[in-house]
Amino acid sequence: RDGLTATLLPNGKVLVAGGLNSANSNPNNSAELYDPANGIWTTTGALHTERYYHTATLLANGKVLVVGGVDDSGNPSTSAELYDPASGTWTPTGSLTTERQWHTATLLPNGKVLAAGGMDANADTLASAELYDPSNGTWSTTDSLYTERQFHTATLLPNGKVLVAGGWTTD
Repeated sequence: RDGLTATLLPNGKVLVAGGLNSANSNPNNSAELYDPANGIWTTTGALHTERYYHTATLLANGKVLVVGGVDDSGNPSTSAELYDPASGTWTPTGSLTTERQWHTATLLPNGKVLAAGGMDANADTLASAELYDPSNGTWSTTDSLYTERQFHTATLLPNGKVLVAGGWTTD
């Protein structure tokens, strides 16, 4: 796999989701769990959307939010879905307002998720940002980044602000 996500779950297992199959360059929707206690991999429910270059964020309720990335049509996606470790299943949730790949997704202290930057379907680097509200499964736009960027980092600071650094721009 290339362009996958790996998320540490509260139970100590690691969820690996999506990615690009290096053997045939096709995106996949498979997901696996790694148990570090015994070193064993097991399959779990498949994503609804094949994707790579997406983000995965562990929410306060223990579910994992997977957002955007490149879908099976080869374009950045607006789709998002939730993984429930208790049932091993995925559920679609609200779609982004802007398609994104190579973006960041940061869990905020209020439980919302900030998706920032990335690249859209026109190969434009984005400055836009949006917030996911897990209480109602919707996205809303928020203030944009000062500079458009992709391949950047986003770090939650102790004061609740998000530091976005580095990356690449098309300008």
